Amino acid sequence: MSPAHPHEFIPPGSRFHALPSPFPMKRGGALHGARVAYETWGTLNAARDNAVLIVTGLSPDAHAASNADDPAPGWWEPMLGPGRPIDSDRWFVVCVNSLGSCKGSTGPASIDPATGESYRLSFPELSIEDIADAAAAVVRGLGIERLACAVGNSMGGMTALALLQRHPGIARAHVNISGSARALPFSIAVRSLQREAIRLDPNWNDGDYDDATYPESGMRIARKLGVITYRSALEWDGRFGRVRLDESAADDEDPFGLEFQVESYLEGHARRFVRRYDPNCYLYLSRSMDWFDLAEHAGGDVLAGLASIRVERALAIGASTDILFPVQQQQEVAEGLARGGAQAEFVGMDSPQGHDAFLVDFERFGPAVRDFLDRLG
Repeated sequence: MSPAHPHEFIPPGSRFHALPSPFPMKRGGALHGARVAYETWGTLNAARDNAVLIVTGLSPDAHAASNADDPAPGWWEPMLGPGRPIDSDRWFVVCVNSLGSCKGSTGPASIDPATGESYRLSFPELSIEDIADAAAAVVRGLGIERLACAVGNSMGGMTALALLQRHPGIARAHVNISGSARALPFSIAVRSLQREAIRLDPNWNDGDYDDATYPESGMRIARKLGVITYRSALEWDGRFGRVRLDESAADDEDPFGLEFQVESYLEGHARRFVRRYDPNCYLYLSRSMDWFDLAEHAGGDVLAGLASIRVERALAIGASTDILFPVQQQQEVAEGLARGGAQAEFVGMDSPQGHDAFLVDFERFGPAVRDFLDRLG
């Protein structure tokens, strides 16, 4: 296994699955000695048919919830565990960290075994399909022939669809949460600006940066742009309104400094993120979403691409206020999978919290997921 790089941030409970070597990439090139980080909850039954796979959005690690190996709360803590919507007393749950990430799986921040140095921009072009293939390798490596359900949220919704399309029969059911079958122009435009902010930071230096010369300004702007799109205008107004910072918090030295509480919130959020995520990994994963389009497998027809997927049951959930992955995209997922023969449902949530609703609005999203999984039998 490759040693950890300073810009990799690996949860202490991570386990690792070695990918086949070479591991071919969709757009060319291959990885050697690559790995995928994952964590598990619950027990795989004797029939090996109670496994639920979770594939994540761009930035989360595999630590979705606390477990015996890492008792710290995970990023989806209220959704996963004993008696929770994804009930680990019933299901054997596996969460994988995306290939290309800096949270334990091989990515641009990892050491290239051929050189002993970080891959940086020598890492092969990354696609959602590569991330799906790596997740499939983990599932097979655990001795699971068929998942009970593949769950994907945000970028993970794309990954789960690619997994189902490229590995027929790998799952009986699918839950797509705030995901989509392709990137839309608005989302592509936002992510393009985020990547541009990073690349235009002089410290990015064509991907060759270190802790002393780090593209912090670019990452801050990229993260702020992302956070703005993760929530809705309704929530921004409700949480902050036009409330100004008190005089002690304002920056009198900067004539265009922070004045409003919403600005201070974004600044704090960005500063907490920038040194905890590798910029090159961010660039690679962001672009992989822009490239993804199930229609490319079906003559340009996204519904036909979805209809080529075979699952028994499916649930697509979205928030009405989501501007990054609009709720129409989850409706499209349900319609396309139904055309392929699935018993597919769409549930639109009137959550004010936009794209991030699945991470915070557990009162709405939790019961929908629990009910679907309870009916899997």
